[in-house]
Amino acid sequence: MSYDIIAFIICSLLILAYYLYLKRRTRLDPESSLHSLNSSIREQWVAMVMTRGNMEILAIQTLRNSVMAANFMATTAILLIVGTLNLSEKIEHWALAWHPSHLAVSVSTELWQLKLGLLLLNFSIAFYCFSMAIRYFNHVGYMINVPGAGSTDNALFKKTCAFLNKAGSFYTLGTRSFFFSLPIILWFFGPYFLMLGTIGLICGLAMLDKVPSQSAGK
Repeated sequence: MSYDIIAFIICSLLILAYYLYLKRRTRLDPESSLHSLNSSIREQWVAMVMTRGNMEILAIQTLRNSVMAANFMATTAILLIVGTLNLSEKIEHWALAWHPSHLAVSVSTELWQLKLGLLLLNFSIAFYCFSMAIRYFNHVGYMINVPGAGSTDNALFKKTCAFLNKAGSFYTLGTRSFFFSLPIILWFFGPYFLMLGTIGLICGLAMLDKVPSQSAGK
């Protein structure tokens, strides 16, 4: 088994271990997770819009901004897919030319194809997630302005919160897919760079997923 495959397996296990740790920490202390905080804020926003009057314009403008952001990210994912395909023949030459000589290892054609395939799959997942986020944001735009829905106890309110949180989850997954592409790109330069990129990514995610302390902004 080559060093690249071993490094890929180790990095995959590290990312899996981090998300298992994050899930456990969130279950034990929901207030420590930024994802839980965002979900709570979305539900409060839906309750404000649906229970107060004259909030239709605010709701549409906010959802429009969310749709535009997701649409921009989905377009970026498509451009990255096309760009990767167009540069697929040159990436190998560039990586070998920029590869540190003392870390150079022989790489088979199949391994290069595997790396390119994972990179394309990663961008494809990002496009899918952002597209689904747009879909759910559009659904929320219809649901949140239904007349007579000004109650937090009815089924429509709960479904609207669920749809909005679903859209937020897809947007987060799409953004994470972009983050995951960085170690894969570094992998073209060797397994050592994949390990360093993965460790750096996990450290960055650990800071992003933690609710900032109130004293951080002081």
